[in-house]
Amino acid sequence: MLRTHRTPTGFIGPCLPTPAEHPPSGPGWIHEIKHDGFRLMVRRDVTGVRLLTRNGLDWSDRFPLIAEAAGALVARSFLIDGEAVACDGASGLNLRSRRAHSHAPRARQDAPMSNKKHVALLKKGVAAWNKWREEKPDTLPDLSGADLSDADLSGVDLRRASLTGANLSGADLSDADLSGVNLNRANLTGANLSGAALYWANLIRANLIRADLSGAKLTEADLVRADLSEAKLREANLVGAMLLNTDLTGADLTNCRIYGVSAWNLKLDGETKQQNLVITREDEPAITVDDIEVAQFVYLMLNNQKVRHVIDAITSKVVLILGRFTEERKPVLEALRKELRHREYLPILFDFEKPRSRTTDETVTLLARMARFVVADISDAKSVLQELRAMVPDLPSVPVQPIILAMQEEPGMFDFYRNIPWFLHVYRYASQEQLIADLGEKVIRPAELKVLDLQGST
Repeated sequence: MLRTHRTPTGFIGPCLPTPAEHPPSGPGWIHEIKHDGFRLMVRRDVTGVRLLTRNGLDWSDRFPLIAEAAGALVARSFLIDGEAVACDGASGLNLRSRRAHSHAPRARQDAPMSNKKHVALLKKGVAAWNKWREEKPDTLPDLSGADLSDADLSGVDLRRASLTGANLSGADLSDADLSGVNLNRANLTGANLSGAALYWANLIRANLIRADLSGAKLTEADLVRADLSEAKLREANLVGAMLLNTDLTGADLTNCRIYGVSAWNLKLDGETKQQNLVITREDEPAITVDDIEVAQFVYLMLNNQKVRHVIDAITSKVVLILGRFTEERKPVLEALRKELRHREYLPILFDFEKPRSRTTDETVTLLARMARFVVADISDAKSVLQELRAMVPDLPSVPVQPIILAMQEEPGMFDFYRNIPWFLHVYRYASQEQLIADLGEKVIRPAELKVLDLQGST
């Protein structure tokens, strides 16, 4: 039978040599000895590291040490064209022989080996270790495969260190600097990483079950195939992080910043907490959603006009909440969102804490177009009134239910709205408890009835 194979999508072949009478010269050229081995393209993308032959075959399992070294590079994607050779004088034939023998069963032949001096120094304590890092800033620590379980490493400086396959289960790494660290396949079960800096960290296939990552800085971290089941990620910064086939079952992502996150084929379940995920940059008014996969969709809606036209025809469960929620009134907001979630709506909050701008106006209008109806808390919120004036006349299909504290008077400019059919009567509430008790009858029901009325008149 004729054997065939399919080259990977986007495969780029190696550069091929061209015969010449004389080698090229000049400042733009360098030369090296021609080694006899295997021509390989080392490729890293969202699927991980692969070693591809000139014909597109995946030989990653044949040269695991090369794959391991490539995985340690602090880069999210690259393509390296090179030759796999033995550097101890072995010929290409000997390399082929070694590679063939490497397929034989082996116990821990390919397990990463750490620098014993580095491990011993780290075990002297964080103070001694950090002092050594200050004295030797160009030395990259090699702690690959080290057993550091239950170690007290709070505040440790492990920038750009290699901890591939290391055992850090139960370790205290709170407030540690782990920027650019390689934790590929490391065991961090139950580890305390709260407040840790993990910028650009390689956490591919890392075991982070029940780890505490509260407030951790995971900007542009690579979490492809990482296991974060039952992990605590409250208020973590996941801006630009890579989440592909990542296990988040039972994880707590409440209040995470996820602007620019890449989330594909995530493992989620009913125990995964995804409330108040911030999808905007820190210098923009905060927009929050309750689903990490919906977050990408919402942000795409805000920034892609073609997608907006498609979604205009879709009836959603989105409820847009507008207001200016000071610290004293945050409990009202949280209670409102919780009750809407309980009723299977998807609340999206826009807080007018920061100054309005033209971009703000456009954003609110786009969010309103996605919503089934809008709840606008006009208590102490002049910005909300101005926004409503710009938005309401142009959105006749979106009911707006205004609410206000009972002790406050309706603003004078409210006369503008009284003859607009989709702008509902103002609901007054004296307390948070009354708002929640009346939410179904006084807020949601009038809005839903108006939705049906407007749909019937179109």
